[in-house]
Amino acid sequence: MGDRSNELDLKPDFRNGSLSSSPEDTEEARESSSGIEVEASDLSLSLTGDEHMAEDEEEADGERRGEGGRHGTEKESSDERDSDSLEDTGTYSIVDEEEDEEDEEGEEREEEESKMEDGQPEPRARRRRGPKRASEPERDSSEEEAALERWVHSEVAALPPPTWCAAPALGGREIGRDPRAFMYRACGARTFVERLRLQHSLEHHAGCVNTLHFNRRGTWLASGSDDLKVVIWDWARRKPVLEFDSGHKSNVFQAKFLPNSGDSTLAMCARDGQIRIAELSATECCKSTKRVAQHKGSAHKLALEPDSPCTFLSAGEDAVVFAIDLRQERPASKLVVTKEKDKKVGLYTIYMNPSNTHQFAVGGRDQFVRVYDQRKINENENNGVLKKFCPHHLINSESKANITCLVYSHDGSDLLASYNDEDIYLFNSSHSDGADYVKRYKGHRNNATVKGVNFYGPKSEFVVSGSDCGHIFLWEKSSCQIVQFMEGDKGGVVNCLEPHPHLPVLATSGLDHDVKIWAPTSEAVNGLSGLTEVIKKNKRERDEDCLRHTDLFDSHMLWFLMHHLRQRRHRQRPRDSAVGPEEESEDSTSSSESSDEEGDGPDRVQCMPS
Repeated sequence: MGDRSNELDLKPDFRNGSLSSSPEDTEEARESSSGIEVEASDLSLSLTGDEHMAEDEEEADGERRGEGGRHGTEKESSDERDSDSLEDTGTYSIVDEEEDEEDEEGEEREEEESKMEDGQPEPRARRRRGPKRASEPERDSSEEEAALERWVHSEVAALPPPTWCAAPALGGREIGRDPRAFMYRACGARTFVERLRLQHSLEHHAGCVNTLHFNRRGTWLASGSDDLKVVIWDWARRKPVLEFDSGHKSNVFQAKFLPNSGDSTLAMCARDGQIRIAELSATECCKSTKRVAQHKGSAHKLALEPDSPCTFLSAGEDAVVFAIDLRQERPASKLVVTKEKDKKVGLYTIYMNPSNTHQFAVGGRDQFVRVYDQRKINENENNGVLKKFCPHHLINSESKANITCLVYSHDGSDLLASYNDEDIYLFNSSHSDGADYVKRYKGHRNNATVKGVNFYGPKSEFVVSGSDCGHIFLWEKSSCQIVQFMEGDKGGVVNCLEPHPHLPVLATSGLDHDVKIWAPTSEAVNGLSGLTEVIKKNKRERDEDCLRHTDLFDSHMLWFLMHHLRQRRHRQRPRDSAVGPEEESEDSTSSSESSDEEGDGPDRVQCMPS
């Protein structure tokens, strides 16, 4: 600052022409060179060279300007020379980019004070400054936008051409070359996935459709809804085969055909915590439903044993896993209570390993995927857990992560878990306890509901999930790239995704009151139109919600459940007008707080033919 103060002390003398001009020429020289001298003084501040050399140049310029004051004919040429020298030296940029803006403002104030002391008016020409640096928030925002663009580009980057083509495969099938392999490969071909489009909708329910399940042959599709009804569809002919009252007192969350039962037995669970069995007759009617277990909280999912018509598992928000055997007089037995240390962990999802039916996985109100072995459950050792998986960055994360759904792949080698307001993660089920994820699938949003996730394809070639934005996302499992993107629900949320067991067909449902059937009938490949904007919107909304540091999952779920509870009560008022309010309240309380082991026996409901 010592050198800069000397420069500032000399500037008034330069402007007065004291070094090379007589007092008589001072006013003329001041008027003719006021603007140029300010620029020349700025030049000395912005050059990176030796400041003493800048002083010598200023003295020489002052002498030339003094001569120009006495000889008016040379004034224009001197102006041109000065302006040219400014352009050549590039004084429009600030050299020291680390210099603080407050120092610059202080220097300007010192210059103005020195001018006022000499009695000079403020020059009309303002100091020409370089482009103002962006503020910290603006710089952060631009960096975030650039990072978001790179991330979106990586998600939608073009994939290499598919290895399987339909035309040659059709030709091989015509000449008898492994005809069964054609359908098997077609169902898992990216070419068909990229051509999925809506075929038709199945409309019959009067509420949100929460569950879908194909029978083993793929001819029937079961759906359950907030209207407490279960409908069996002939989905190809677009008509219901059977409709019956589930016997539940609140939203039906799942209804599944038990394997090898001749499609005559359905297992159901609901928000009232009951696990019920529906017995169907050969004459396409429901004979009755009965309660076989009772959770002290909502029961969201059932886990079927692949080849057993009698046994399955259930999980509830009371952290209990029931093993249910329909051959027993009292079917339900408590298998395990899920805990983290001494705290119970409410469960939202359960799935059985298809290659080892002794093992099953659960997920719920924390970030851990827990795997159990029914033969080795000892709650005194690690709370009975065989091993746990979790993305390492979520283990100690401040955000409260929950697992809304998990599924095993077709051969049990992979385990897929969807986290609320986070991404979908793929784990290798053979890895040891505490292993990190191996794949990650991004772009959707899972926040408003207990959203499902599934594999698609006979060899689990793809991952499919719904989203709060109302779209359906399909990723290629191996590359994690988005290969299909469809608008699936006008109500805004897609929850259920059920692949057909043998055909390249997908059934979906959500907040809309219908079921949608998708098939690869589009003539052209989907261009993923609008995907970039939707991904950006989902990412921004999720980031904004994460900054609030609130349990948004609880608030959204509370709103969602209360909204549909009010709708259900409104619909049930005429139907339950003969039941007194006290009696109805007592029945509801006892059904949610009692268990089948404490009651007098399973409840039965006689079904009326539809």
